[in-house]
Amino acid sequence: MLGAATAAPHDAGMTTEPPTAARPPTRLHFIDTLRIAAFALLVLYHVGMYYVSWDWHVKSPHAGPVLEPLMRLLSPWRMSLLFLVSGVATGVLLQRPGTTLRGRLKRLLLPLLFGMALVVPPQSWLEVQQKLGWDGGYAEFLGLYASAYDGFCRGDDCLVLPTWNHLWFLPYLAVYTGLAWALVRHARGPQSVLQRGAAWLAVGPWRWLLPVAWLLATRVLLAPHFPTTHALVDDWTMHAQYAPIFLVGVLWAREPSVWADLARKRHVAAVALLLAWVVVLVAEPLLARRLAASVAQWAGVVAALGYARHHLDRPWPWLKPLGEAVFPLYLVHQTITIVAARLLLAPLAWPPLVEGPVLVAVTFGGGAAFWLAVRRVPWLRVWCGLSPLQPSRSEVASNAARSVV
Repeated sequence: MLGAATAAPHDAGMTTEPPTAARPPTRLHFIDTLRIAAFALLVLYHVGMYYVSWDWHVKSPHAGPVLEPLMRLLSPWRMSLLFLVSGVATGVLLQRPGTTLRGRLKRLLLPLLFGMALVVPPQSWLEVQQKLGWDGGYAEFLGLYASAYDGFCRGDDCLVLPTWNHLWFLPYLAVYTGLAWALVRHARGPQSVLQRGAAWLAVGPWRWLLPVAWLLATRVLLAPHFPTTHALVDDWTMHAQYAPIFLVGVLWAREPSVWADLARKRHVAAVALLLAWVVVLVAEPLLARRLAASVAQWAGVVAALGYARHHLDRPWPWLKPLGEAVFPLYLVHQTITIVAARLLLAPLAWPPLVEGPVLVAVTFGGGAAFWLAVRRVPWLRVWCGLSPLQPSRSEVASNAARSVV
């Protein structure tokens, strides 16, 4: 999930015994580090979306194709990596006593509600200002947002309000977590279907061929009929891609032998990613581009996991605080980017080579400031994806003394 793969929180609510006899989870430092890197990459990608010609919420007056080749290198696999890493973290948590489905969903859905109510609206306000020329104030827009106004349209394309924008990852992750929880609860014993599936996916060519074939099938059979919407209920192409990748992460968390093999194959996966990227950029036949995108999608995930396992499988001083900061940063980063770009930097009319790095710095700096602020407010922590504060040793001792008296 969005929580660290090595965390062992005790979620509130009715607990259940571990549903399988899987081996006790070990610390996966490289997964925790890769999770931090994946969300940092997400921030950079969203800043990049401001400057490319593709449709996004707001656009720079300098938007053009310069960054698009680099964005195409990242685009096929960046979200798949997030879902797989989240699946690994979920697989680890499902093996820990005291973890509950209610607690996990609470950690995802409360920040979603907080984000839709308070974080996302400035994005939509600035979007309708730029795309539709709407000149109303923010207070007026909030009234329309809360009333589910459906009149912000360009032809048949209407802005749905309220919206979750970049937070679409959270409801998808909540649904996939519920499905994984149901599967694991009904898979008992070391010879369960899940355990056999994990072992099967951990060896041989199937780890490479089956995912690429599946991803290609989704592009050929589903994508023409179900374009990406991020609306959860009708996004069948994305579900067909991301739900299995999330489940692979859950399975691989139960089969730790897979990580060493991924590390050995990291160079092969990186070469496959680069070759597929070139085909995506230059190929004319649609099927060739679809096949190359499918190869890039899986090879990018495998390469990232392999390099992380080889180089980053150890604790380091900033791992814990940065791991905690990831969720609050994810929650607010796109709003900071859009507000800073349109209200702070656009009036200055700086060239993109100056404005872009400043926008990146402002986004990361604003996200860090938000994390430092909310982590000190106990009642806000759960709404921003942070675990409840644990009492200090002195508080525990004091409470114990009072209970004796």
